[in-house]
Amino acid sequence: MYNLILADLFKLRKSMAIKILFGITTVSAVIMSVMAYMIPQGKIDASTTGIGFMFSDVNMMSILGAVMAGVFICGDFDNRTIHDAVANGSSRGEIIVSKAVVFFCAIAFILLPYAVITGIALGTGDQFSMGSAAVGLLHLLTSESGKAFSASEIWKLLTVMLTLIIVYMAQLSVCVPLALALKKPVLVIAINYGFAILCAQLMGLRNSSKVFDHIFAITPYGGNYIFVTLDTGTGDIFKAITVSLIFIIVMIAVTYCAFRKSEIK
Repeated sequence: MYNLILADLFKLRKSMAIKILFGITTVSAVIMSVMAYMIPQGKIDASTTGIGFMFSDVNMMSILGAVMAGVFICGDFDNRTIHDAVANGSSRGEIIVSKAVVFFCAIAFILLPYAVITGIALGTGDQFSMGSAAVGLLHLLTSESGKAFSASEIWKLLTVMLTLIIVYMAQLSVCVPLALALKKPVLVIAINYGFAILCAQLMGLRNSSKVFDHIFAITPYGGNYIFVTLDTGTGDIFKAITVSLIFIIVMIAVTYCAFRKSEIK
């Protein structure tokens, strides 16, 4: 499995797709930050928050994360990389885990521009705002802007960013079974984006039913996991990471159960 991971990492590093996606997230992160800066300055109208949200991390990752799964995992069926791995004696479980590990590394990589630019923006001490449309790293940017950070707060800021990246990995982990089952990038992108929109709408139901809130909170889509900030307690950060990691494991297990007996054509 170690060799499979190394081979996939090498292929990922040479891939033009990962470079293009990294470029897209870099440009989007810059646009998001500039708009979040200009809105409270009055330089652009507050009604443009919807446009700013389009470039935010939560919206872009729901699309680009699925694109990465489609290119990286579905593409390996087209170029018969998975077929060759099975023919050479690799088990289905080893293939699934190696694909998942490299996929999550790719997610972290294309999220890096958002984390870096958010950190730089917060370091300026300026005010940033995107109204009520702030989620994820954009929410961190708008809620913590205009503050001076101590050394301990900088470390916590890094921890919060890492937590958000892990939550994103967990949310996008549904793309792994989708990609291996459907083998069609377009379907993976469409289903994942639709599911992300559905979960965003379901968050509005948390206050209407405590039972639903508790059930939803055991997934990375529920709770306040995507809204962690410096004010979030250590226990809540730990819970967000734990729930996300367990969800990832469950998704990998589901993928294994579906993939281990399927015929590879």
